[in-house]
Amino acid sequence: MSDQHAAPEGEIILRTLAMPKDTNTAGDIFGGWVMSQMDIAGGIIAGERAQGRVATVAVNAMKFIQPVKVGDVLCIYGRVGRVGTTSMSIELEAWVKRDRLGERHKVTEGVFVFVALDEDGQPVAVGKD
Repeated sequence: MSDQHAAPEGEIILRTLAMPKDTNTAGDIFGGWVMSQMDIAGGIIAGERAQGRVATVAVNAMKFIQPVKVGDVLCIYGRVGRVGTTSMSIELEAWVKRDRLGERHKVTEGVFVFVALDEDGQPVAVGKD
């Protein structure tokens, strides 16, 4: 993953609008809000791959590239990276459309690690594709 790409990599998973209630004192959207949207998107991908319950266990290589502004449409793209016995890495990119209609810009990227869980919350094999 790199900010050098002209287009997002992976499948679009989530789109949402950045609202005034999610801003810091400088008027930018909180990085934690962006990260939480990425975690939601990663959970969707991981849950589909695991065919069940998953939990976030780590966030690796998180990089904030540009701020998100009020009125931007935040679009999260993702794909499954490495798959282990009980865990998987989900590669995520956050892009925005400025002022809901403008040019698309990459704002954040990261790798989120999820573990597959059984009904009791214990790690379980992810399974093969």
